[in-house]
Amino acid sequence: MKYQDYYQILGVPREASSAEIKKSYRKLARKYHPDVSKDAAAEDKFKEVNEAYDVLKDEEKRQAYDRFGSDWKHGHEFNPGGYASSGIPGGDFSDFFESIFSGGGGFQQGSPFRQAPQKGADYQLKLDITLEEAYQGGPKTIQFSQKPATGGQPASATMKKLKINIPKGVTGGQKIRLAGQGQPAANGGKAGDLYLEMNILPHRYFRLDNQDVNLRLPVTPWEAAKGATLKVPTLNGDVELKVKAGVQSGQKMRLRGKGMPGRTNGDQFVEILIHTPPADNAKAKKFYSDMQEQFDFNPRSF
Repeated sequence: MKYQDYYQILGVPREASSAEIKKSYRKLARKYHPDVSKDAAAEDKFKEVNEAYDVLKDEEKRQAYDRFGSDWKHGHEFNPGGYASSGIPGGDFSDFFESIFSGGGGFQQGSPFRQAPQKGADYQLKLDITLEEAYQGGPKTIQFSQKPATGGQPASATMKKLKINIPKGVTGGQKIRLAGQGQPAANGGKAGDLYLEMNILPHRYFRLDNQDVNLRLPVTPWEAAKGATLKVPTLNGDVELKVKAGVQSGQKMRLRGKGMPGRTNGDQFVEILIHTPPADNAKAKKFYSDMQEQFDFNPRSF
């Protein structure tokens, strides 16, 4: 008779404790069970694992095996590698699954050969939102294509409407998880989840830089020269900004706390851009000529 190293089959050392043998057996029984594994050799492996465990779990059989090796069966009744009606050596299937797969092992109680319903697939979607929606947060209705539950008859995808709540101050690339809003599962399983990745659309006036907001503010030459108090838009409405006399194009002014909300609110930076009126008629040209004569000014002093 060919010698079978039961310790090697279970992947444990010869001095392994009963607890270690049992732990290894549970792991391998899950791995090679014919209803779980897609390996063609899984059934043979499963038989070997059960044969090895049937011997090593029993103290008397284990002592005989350690002493006599392949001749250990002498004087013992044993069904070599065979399945009882349940497929487990000398055992009962309900007892086997209760001990091995109870507590979320992946099989339904009372139905050992039927795999528990699998969770439906998760959805990954990008959601375009405006900068104002990201700033304010609040409810939004979305619509997306939902695939039918797997495992059933072929069916066309349906459009699903869902009312969601956008968190205030959400950032671009941030993901929101909506539990149970993904693909339905077959056979009463749990539906998958829906992950929405926020994509903040470009804005006409504002540009985001993390939590800070940037705005370019056009000013006239006289406003820049004399100074002025100007109305400036923010994501939370207009505010007044005092521009100092002699401000130059490209200078930036900070509006603290007027950026995107969060644990610490971002700021809004206002970049000054001096816009000069065109000299497109004789009167305007004379005005600029008089200004040139009046001011002894050369910005290219370098």
